[in-house]
Amino acid sequence: MEMAEINREKKKPPNKAVIVGGSIAGVSCAHSLTLAGWDVVVLEKSSGPTKGSPTGAGLGLDPLSRRVIESWLGKSAILQDHTSPMEIDQNQATDGEKKVSWVLAIDENFNFRAAHWADLHSLLHKALPQNVVLWGHQYLSFCTSDDKTSVKVKAKVVETNESIEIEGNLLVGADGCLSSIRRSFLPDLKLRYSGYCAWRGVLDFSGLEDSETIVGLRRAYPELGKCLYFDIGSGTHSVLYELLNKRLNWIWYVNQPEPPLKGSSVTMKVSDEMINQMHQEAEKVWVPELVALMKETKEPFLNVIYDCDPLERIVWDNVVVVGDAAHPTTPHCLRSTNMSVIDAAVLGKCLEKWGADNLRSALEEFQSIRLPVTSKQVLHSRKVGRIKQGLTLPHRKPFDPKTASPEDCQELQQKSLPFFASVCSSLTDSTLSSA
Repeated sequence: MEMAEINREKKKPPNKAVIVGGSIAGVSCAHSLTLAGWDVVVLEKSSGPTKGSPTGAGLGLDPLSRRVIESWLGKSAILQDHTSPMEIDQNQATDGEKKVSWVLAIDENFNFRAAHWADLHSLLHKALPQNVVLWGHQYLSFCTSDDKTSVKVKAKVVETNESIEIEGNLLVGADGCLSSIRRSFLPDLKLRYSGYCAWRGVLDFSGLEDSETIVGLRRAYPELGKCLYFDIGSGTHSVLYELLNKRLNWIWYVNQPEPPLKGSSVTMKVSDEMINQMHQEAEKVWVPELVALMKETKEPFLNVIYDCDPLERIVWDNVVVVGDAAHPTTPHCLRSTNMSVIDAAVLGKCLEKWGADNLRSALEEFQSIRLPVTSKQVLHSRKVGRIKQGLTLPHRKPFDPKTASPEDCQELQQKSLPFFASVCSSLTDSTLSSA
């Protein structure tokens, strides 16, 4: 046997990563790690990809996240065709009694794109190699080898109730804000209730373009289709923007005591009585056009809003957490999806840079890059949420849109977020030069 053949036989197979969680964070990591030369498997308990129901949530993608996703998809036009423009970030006050609104702060160079969660997830999933995502596989537990070079993950096949084991070199916890992987290392960590919940809904107005509700809404919100609207009332605020394919995404944040939750979800089942009560309360707070939108929306749902004080670490030997598992955040600064995408991209670039034999160095660099950024963004999003909800903050009075100064109003804007613009250059200089 020739020496070249012997070397080929001895050549090590590519390192393997097991990713727990098949949401956007998980499939994003699957893309970046595959490009870094890793063998990847994703465990997801859901039976299959989401079908894009009319319920669900919208999201906003910043320029850096779009660049990264386009590099995974191979064609920028694909993402462009599945998103709609968010060129303006507008915060406006609403007087619930007089039913009038006025602008508090506006940024006409916003440069985000809006997407429905299901649309983006479908794009990312379909662009992966076949059989990377194991649907209907519920994570159970893991153990690492004594030398920390391998990890064995146990999962249950939901359909058959059979238990299986998958061995890899790296475990990625992309299993959301209630992460089981994170709990293995931080069993006493508790999420922090924000003080408010969010009613959410998406209205598909296909065939209803000329209806009284849609015509009235476009009159009240003339920049719909390119604007992210924040309406700020007394002790509350709402969000409105348009999605592709004639859909309108709205959110209404309501201050209330923490409700009891069952299971591992932060969304609540709601009754017709709860929805009717929500409609009645909305009539007291918002302009009639926004209330009409809420009433037209089928199956609105209630999202309990949590975040978490920044973690001191997100890496333990050959285990790493990403996305909401690493930095649960409130949604006011559109960070959850964007942080998940950038987490995935930086992790892939670090693994590629250091090579398979230097996994610990790669993970340490990933942690050193991401923690300073995500920690400040989580805390800033918390602050913005409390300002817009009229809740107390240290050393300042609750925000009142009727008396707020121009300086106070500037804090409402997305561009006040730490690393809003500079994160792009800093990450490019370090690890995203080819993203």
